[in-house]
Amino acid sequence: MKKILLIHTGGTISMMEDKETGAVRPPEHNPLIHTTSALHSIADIFVEELFHLPSPHITTIEMLSLRDRIDQAVLNEGIEGVVITHGTDTLEETAFFLDLTIKHDIPVVVTGAMRSSNELGADGPYNLISSVRVAANDNAKDKGVLVVLNDEIHTAKNVTKTHTSNIATFQSPQYGPIGIVNKRGVSFHHTPISRDTYEIKMITKNVPLLKAYAGMDDSLLSALDTLQIDGLVIEALGQGNLPPRTLPMLKKLIAKNIPIVLVSRCFNGFVQDIYEYEGGGKQLKGLGMILSNGLNGQKARLKLLVALEVTSDCHKLQEMFYR
Repeated sequence: MKKILLIHTGGTISMMEDKETGAVRPPEHNPLIHTTSALHSIADIFVEELFHLPSPHITTIEMLSLRDRIDQAVLNEGIEGVVITHGTDTLEETAFFLDLTIKHDIPVVVTGAMRSSNELGADGPYNLISSVRVAANDNAKDKGVLVVLNDEIHTAKNVTKTHTSNIATFQSPQYGPIGIVNKRGVSFHHTPISRDTYEIKMITKNVPLLKAYAGMDDSLLSALDTLQIDGLVIEALGQGNLPPRTLPMLKKLIAKNIPIVLVSRCFNGFVQDIYEYEGGGKQLKGLGMILSNGLNGQKARLKLLVALEVTSDCHKLQEMFYR
């Protein structure tokens, strides 16, 4: 059987509901520990709890700790697959960070739950079992970091949380899942053709994320200018357009060699340098802004944080964001 490392990090999947108040909170001990016995028929399981945090408490510090622990397990302990349990609010961000920074080809699967462990219809134990089955599957190798919930297998790059409470919340807009898990086994019907990874030791940069809106001016951008930012990601309108009153401050930031990455606030589609009016994507690209190839805002921010540890050259950064 495959040697699988199961890393618990916290989140709803490891929380419990107070039956009197309905409040959901972390218990003193992780209830998933009792599910582990059901996994030993699938793989040789090694369990550890790296931290026990709700996912809004997760930062790049914890993400780096996960990356380093996985590196150590693969290089020194002969681990052949990894499953990570994680809160769903920032699950896609941790998964994508790992996808950008792990160079190994072993399966790394991130999973979670929308219902706490003692709620009626709890989805955590089933998602955990499905994830171990995927991590132990030979066909899961060399596909990057995967996200497995609700019978579906998604890539970390494309998956996002789309609903606040529905158990089918994780979807991959434009692309869909790359595989399914059912009683018959694990089945992949798509394979990513490329993967973008970077070798970094730490995250040292400050990159905020803004969302554009009708009538937006440059007041927020002026405030950011006082914070000594190293880069900026903006969820722009449509195909990558911004209100014209943002331009004076954007030009100032660009003149200071601060990389600005544009993504779309739309659910589907890419940003493109199409419109040539004031604030249009063509003008913004001409000013030196970086267009992203379909990433959402939170993932583009992580990619810029990682990429800035490698280079600050805007031409090289643009090449990275086209991948």
